[in-house]
Amino acid sequence: MAPPKRGTTAKTATKKRAAPKAATTRTAATTATTAKATPAKATPAKASPAKASPAKATAAAAGSARRTTTRDALAAGAARASGERARRRGTPLIAVPDIVDAPARAPEAATPATGASTTPAPARPTAGPAAPRAAVGGARKHRPRPAARSPKPAAKVMARQGGRRTEPPRPIRPLRPVPDAPDVSTSSAQRLRADAASRRKDLGTEDRRTRPRPEVVRPGEASRTVVPGLEDLVQAGVAALRAVVAASGVEPEEVERQVASTLAFLRRRLTGDFEVDDFGFDEDFTVNAYLPLLRPLYKTWFRVEVRGIENIPAEGGGLVVSNHSGTLAMDSLMTQVAVYDETPTHRHLRMLGADFVFQTPVVSQIARKSGSTLAANSDAERLLGGGELVGVWPEGFKGIGKPFSERYKLQRFGRGGFVASAIRTGVPIIPCSIVGAEEIYPMIGNMKTLARLVGAPYAPVTPTWPLLGPLGLVPLPSKWLIEFGVPVQTSDLGDGAADDPMLIFDLTDQTRETIQQTLYSLLMQRRSVFF
Repeated sequence: MAPPKRGTTAKTATKKRAAPKAATTRTAATTATTAKATPAKATPAKASPAKASPAKATAAAAGSARRTTTRDALAAGAARASGERARRRGTPLIAVPDIVDAPARAPEAATPATGASTTPAPARPTAGPAAPRAAVGGARKHRPRPAARSPKPAAKVMARQGGRRTEPPRPIRPLRPVPDAPDVSTSSAQRLRADAASRRKDLGTEDRRTRPRPEVVRPGEASRTVVPGLEDLVQAGVAALRAVVAASGVEPEEVERQVASTLAFLRRRLTGDFEVDDFGFDEDFTVNAYLPLLRPLYKTWFRVEVRGIENIPAEGGGLVVSNHSGTLAMDSLMTQVAVYDETPTHRHLRMLGADFVFQTPVVSQIARKSGSTLAANSDAERLLGGGELVGVWPEGFKGIGKPFSERYKLQRFGRGGFVASAIRTGVPIIPCSIVGAEEIYPMIGNMKTLARLVGAPYAPVTPTWPLLGPLGLVPLPSKWLIEFGVPVQTSDLGDGAADDPMLIFDLTDQTRETIQQTLYSLLMQRRSVFF
């Protein structure tokens, strides 16, 4: 056998050295083909020539196998990533099966090391569009498709319907048939009408058609409200008044008497059965409404003690002259209550007031109805000449507006006009001294600017007013003493005595000194301001 040529030997060696590269190239091609889900057949490596070194061939094959395995793993990972991205981009949200690339999930399908002939593993079947999700290995299950909802009404439809969704109308139930009236023969109907007429005639009643039918409240209708009448309101008021008076500890007989008196007063006011004199004095209002309101202060709050009530004449005219104090004219009111309650004949004290009293809207009306009139000589003489008991407080606003430091010190009594009126009418002058009124509103200051702005004679400042607001208007509960002195007779002075200024001055000063001395005596007899 002829030896091979040198050129031929060189070509053979070159082919031997290039064999591993060819195997590597074929292996990469096989892996790429497997990534596309196409079964590939491994090409067996050609046998090395007989003259190649076995050790070098083995080392070359091992290195090629390692490179092939690494590349195959990288290629398989890239294929899985690309398949996963493609699956996520193409997968709908609901009820669409996953598209899984089987070769991308099977890295074991790669070709093994070069130099050994292997049989390629069959590719895993790819899930089709109709295949269920559970058939795909490792696939995630999605939630079931929700039930279809009814489409919402369009905006125009909702606007026509008032912006609200309306339900379909409910079916209307048919009405129940009304049974026919029983057939009554003519003779039977006539007989029934005759029997009813005879019964009405026997009982003497009216026809049923003329009787008022009772009110029937049908279902779904509001019942008529019953408006209570005047009698019902009066009965309710009487029951409430009885309950209140009984709770206060008053005897039942007194309760019944007070209730009867109140009802009689209301009836007279409604019917107009009362009289008013020329000065506006309303005796019915004074006795039944005005004085009862002042009695709690007189008996309970101030606990007034009256002395010398026998000096008040039982009849005929008389002039009561008293000191004035207390910031507010409470002393005149308490004197009026004392004269009516303590005198046996229950005489009314007709008080003379200043102009400011009758300029105040509400106070002027109450003052007129309770018997007060303007402090003028003409009005005073008319009242005294008519046999009335008149009360006057000559100090005026100087007395009630003096500071607390000058308490129980009488101010000037004016020019003595009250004395002249008493002399002209021939009535006695009765001095009156009041202790306790100075402490009800202790006046510690006077806001003169504010008084000028509102047109008042003074604007008092007390320990409770205006610091405590409305609570400062409550008077302090001081103990009161009222004493009526011995009357000064004027009937024997003669007709011309009223025009003698010296006589009028002497009588005025005498009355003032009598009241001042009585005040000092009562202050010494009083144990405490409040007891």
